[in-house]
Amino acid sequence: MSSCTTFLSKLIGLYCILVSLSMFTHKRATIDTATALLYSAPVLFIVGLITLAVGLALILVHNVWSGGALPIIVTLIGWLTLLKSLLFLFLSPEGAVRFFLGGLHYEHLFYLYCTIALVLGLYLTYGGFRSTSCSCELKRAA
Repeated sequence: MSSCTTFLSKLIGLYCILVSLSMFTHKRATIDTATALLYSAPVLFIVGLITLAVGLALILVHNVWSGGALPIIVTLIGWLTLLKSLLFLFLSPEGAVRFFLGGLHYEHLFYLYCTIALVLGLYLTYGGFRSTSCSCELKRAA
């Protein structure tokens, strides 16, 4: 497994664990914040830009479709992050509300989404810290 996969597994895994635990403990505040974000076009645009940068960075650094489940999951997270950013950027606030709150039933399935993030975080963190690689090195062009 590459050192980049190891680093990103640790980073994304710990992020998922900490955010999901926070969400579990602050359900109402999380739902209210997500709803307010989706209804605010300027905030939705800024979040879309930031998420776009993160998604592109993940894809450019780690676009690996072989080598086991861990590298593929890290790659899928990069692609899903890019897709989410494009939805934020191209959907109107009303469309984003319909998709994220209505179509995905965010409030009704809140604990399911939190549990998925927590389990994913635990898996990535465990896999990342179990690996012997320790850093993410970018290859230089010759």
